[in-house]
Order: sequence, then C-alpha cells, then structure tokens
Amino acid sequence: MRDDLPPPLVPPETPLAMPAQDFGRRFHDASAPASGAAGGSDRPPGVALWRILAFSPAMAATVALAWVMQGWFAADGVTPLEWVLLTLIAFNFFWITFTVSTVLLGLYSLARTRPTPARGPRRPMRVALLVPVYNEVPWYVLGNARSMLEELRAIGGPHQYEMFILSDTRDPEIATQEEQSVQALRAELPDGITLYYRRREKNTARKVGNIHDWVTRWGGDYEAMLVLDADSLMTGRAIVRLTDALSRDPAAGLIQSFPQLIGAQSVFGRMQQFANGVYGLALAEGLARWTGHEGNYWGHNAIIRTRAFATCAGLPELPTLAGGTSIIMSHDFVEAGLLRRAGWRVRFLPRIRGSYEETPATLVDHIQRDRRWCQGNLQHLRILSATGFHAMSRFHLAHGAIGYLMAPVWFALLVIWALIGHDEGGSVITYFSEKNPLRPNWPDMSEPRHVAVIILIYAMLLLPKVLSVAALPLTGRRIGDYGGAGRFLLSMSTEILLAILYAPILMVQQMIAVLRTLFGLQKGWSPQARAGGHYSLATLFKCHALETVSGVALWTGIAAGLVSLWLAPIALSLVLAVPLSALSSLRLPRGWMGTAEVLKEPRINKAARHYRSLLRQNLQGPDTPMPAAE
Repeated sequence: MRDDLPPPLVPPETPLAMPAQDFGRRFHDASAPASGAAGGSDRPPGVALWRILAFSPAMAATVALAWVMQGWFAADGVTPLEWVLLTLIAFNFFWITFTVSTVLLGLYSLARTRPTPARGPRRPMRVALLVPVYNEVPWYVLGNARSMLEELRAIGGPHQYEMFILSDTRDPEIATQEEQSVQALRAELPDGITLYYRRREKNTARKVGNIHDWVTRWGGDYEAMLVLDADSLMTGRAIVRLTDALSRDPAAGLIQSFPQLIGAQSVFGRMQQFANGVYGLALAEGLARWTGHEGNYWGHNAIIRTRAFATCAGLPELPTLAGGTSIIMSHDFVEAGLLRRAGWRVRFLPRIRGSYEETPATLVDHIQRDRRWCQGNLQHLRILSATGFHAMSRFHLAHGAIGYLMAPVWFALLVIWALIGHDEGGSVITYFSEKNPLRPNWPDMSEPRHVAVIILIYAMLLLPKVLSVAALPLTGRRIGDYGGAGRFLLSMSTEILLAILYAPILMVQQMIAVLRTLFGLQKGWSPQARAGGHYSLATLFKCHALETVSGVALWTGIAAGLVSLWLAPIALSLVLAVPLSALSSLRLPRGWMGTAEVLKEPRINKAARHYRSLLRQNLQGPDTPMPAAE
C-alpha cells in the first residue's frame, strides 16, 4: 500500500453471527451465569423489598380511593357510566401514586445509601463507540464525536476505545458532507484516536438493521459497544465508569446510564430540561432500586457486551394483520428483555454523571417524535406473551404502552364527566335553575369530599416534584447551582405552570398518536428536527385543530352550566393550544428555567461547540450561518 493513501474508512471485518430470536421458545445463553436464567435467583440483595415498597403503596392508595368513591356513587345506585368512570379514575390514580412511591424510594435511597467502591478486578476492554446517524448535520455529530474521543485520550487507562459513525443517510448531499467531514476530522485527530465511517447502501430495518450490520461485520473484535445517538454527548469519565462497571461485573450484559438533557434554548425545550435535571434524579434513583438486575434499555448512552447482544438480542420481524411482516420499531425495551431472558443482567446506574442528550425544541417537534414512539411502544403489547421473559421485562414493555394509552383514558374521563353532569345533582355544578333561568346559582364548592378528591389528585401530581427538590442536596446539587433560591423558585413555578398548560394538549396529541397507530396512519420513522422546526400559523392550526375544538366545546359547556367549573384550566389550555404551541419555540434567556448545566456549561459541551464550528468552517467557509442548535 502506498504511504500517501489515506487510511481506510473501516477496519478489516471480524464477523459475528447475530441470529433472530424466537419469542415462542425459551433461550439461555451458555456464556451467561446459570443463576441468571429466567426464573432464576440472580437478584441484588433487598430488591424484593424495594419492589414491595414501590408497588404496594400505589395499589393500596388506589383501592382506598376506589372504595371511597364507589360509596359515594352507591347512595343512588351506581350506573354503568359511573362504573366506567370509577375504573378509569382508579387506573389513572395507580400510575400517579406509583410515580410518587418511586420518587420516595429514590429519596430514601439517596439519604441512606452511599456509592460503594466497585468490586472485582478492572479488566481491560476493547470498546466500540457506535454513533448511528440518519440525515443529520455532519459537523454537529462529529463535533460531539471529537470532544468525546479527545477526553478519552486525555484520561487514558486500560481500556481501548474506537468510534464508528454508522450512516444510514439517504440524502446524497448530506452523505457527501458526512464523508468529507470524517476525512477532515481524521486528518486532524492526534495519534491514539481512531475514527471509522461506514454508510449503508440500503437502510434495511432502520436503526435495528444499522446496529445489526455493525455487529455482524465488525463485532467479533470488540468486547463491548457503547451505543450513542446522533445528539448524545458523554464525558470521558462517564464512558470510562460505564466500561469499568461492565468489566467488573461479568454477569452484566447491558448497563444503562441516566442521560440528562442539555442544550435547550426554547421555552418547551428548557421546560423539559429543567424537569429532567431537577425532578428526574430522585425518580431515576428509585427506578434503579426496584428494577435491580431487570433494568431497561433506552436505546442510547448505554454499554453492551457485544457477544451477549449478538447471541441473545437478534430481533425477528413481527407478523402484521395484513399478512406481511414489520420490524420491531422501539427495539430497545425488547433487546433488554431478551438479554435478561438469556441470563444476562440489565442494570441501571443513574449516579454516573456526564451522560447527556438533547430534547425536541418545540411542541410540534415533540409531537412528531412522540407519534413515532407511540407506534413502537404499542407494538410491545404483541410481545408481552413472549416465552421466558422476566416479569419485570414484561412490566417495562407494558408500562411503555400504558404511558400512551393513558391519554385516551384521560380524554374519556373528561367526556364522561361532562355526560354525567347532564343529570340533576350530577357531578357538575348547575348554574341556572329551570325556575329562574335568568338568575345564576353561584357554584357551591363546600362539598368536602368532592373538593378533597380533586385536591388529592392535584397534590399527587405535584408531590414528585416537591420530593425531588428535597432530594437535590442528596444528589450533590445545591440550589445555588440553579442561580440561587429566588431564581430557582421562579424557574420551578414557571415549569409547573407550563407543564399544567401543556399537559391537556399533550393528552389530546397522544390520543391522536394512539389512533393513528391503531388505524395504520403512522408510517415509520422520519428524521428528527434537532434544532427545532419553524412552523407557520396555518400549520399550527392544522396540528392543534382537535384541541382547539375541544376547548371551545368545554367552554360552551361550562357557560351553559353543563360542565364542571373544575375543568376550566383544561378548557383554557385546549382553547389556547395554537398560541401555546407558538410560544414553545421562543428562545429564553440563559437563566430562565436554567439547570446547573445551563448556568455552568460542562467543559465537554464547550469543546463540542468549538469543534462543530471548526468542522463547519472547514467545509463551508467562515461566512456560513450556524444552525439554530448552535
């Protein structure tokens, strides 16, 4: 080979077989610990107690509420519609209280347990960092890639890391920019940093096929793979800590980090980022406690034992009602279940800091992503009966689907509440009597039991946020990291207000997503608008037509005395869906709903922004405007 030729974009192939699994037959990987087989006893100490403490309070509170409310209805006889209403309320209340109990467990765990020194020898591992991309901005992805690689090189240590940019890009112009960006970056990288690039001619099976292609062509040379998203960013220390955890636990097949949101500048993005950065830590800690070794996989920012994944997690296609087949779209939950079924541990380590991702910038972008996720999560209902899955793996699959099915349940509650109110003495307030229709009867809010239930539900929705704030000092964070007490309270109040306003809109949109999936109107994946789209007023009206009509209908019912005044906040949100959606894209000042990462930008994010700018200028010149995400 001539010395002046550039190095190849891919290494020599080392194939590794990855057969598709059979959901109808049990499977145990001979390389996995025997005790980890389905039904085995490979559980961390105390996990059974953690699970009792997570589920029992939620079930007890739900039964108590249902019993009390059934007693109210029983006074005049329970109608079929009231039975439906009672069932829907109980169903919703269980998931609300389950979140509360998980946060409480997280608070207790953070207060009582300290990180224990890792046990076992740290065996050197060769790790591939995989970055699947699909029509992404090349210099944005590669700026992140360079910052991670250079941090890993500076840290050193026994592990060896190599990065693969795995392109499924269909746009020829973007594909050309990708290859040029990779070549330019490889020419600048110092010795000791390895970066490869592969682009598939056909993006068969989308991301599942992208990872499968890498495993079956190069997986044999790497003990582990750390899967990243195009917008993922991880500090070198976080990557090394994940690798150390895998190397010290030979029974672990997958270890998931807790990605925190970063880089948000819009109203909606900053709201999501603040909630994730403030309220998410205690919830994640509680989740880690009761999941034990039956954790979940979120598709990115996780390290996986390559041979275990190849042997146990190959995904088959599912038969469709039309007689064809379909790929499994939300693959991550299923892959975690398959690994655990085969005897490997699936762990969640939320205390590893420095794992980041981005969030959609606008409400419309969030809705578009949510429709894809809904399609994949509802597909999991067809896998619940898979042979050999652990109960917790089935729970993860069911929970993901229920998260979307809750939306039509909430919407049904609104409709039923309004329908019941047509009867004299119903659940709503009658403002005008037939005897004197011109004189209003002002609402009587003195019925203690009705007010108590509403207050209880609102309190249970807000309680996880309050508990998570109380847990902040236990996570190593201080209120000062968020700009001081005054700014923190203002940010928290703003987030709560916005969450209340956007919740009914998201409820309706998730119901639309469920219906689109059930009627086959949602057609697969499309590239995500990382920087946020800019949408016309006509587009916003088209997107939010159902919310607007629903809001007008609710206000009409309230004005006529047919719908409870307690539904006014929901009616206000729905009727203002279009302006609230427009508001979601506005850019916020740095300190407003700012997390610790906003007010004190992590070093790796600064490095990534610097390298993105350099790559862009090398390819397009210094006068090219930066994308909005920059």
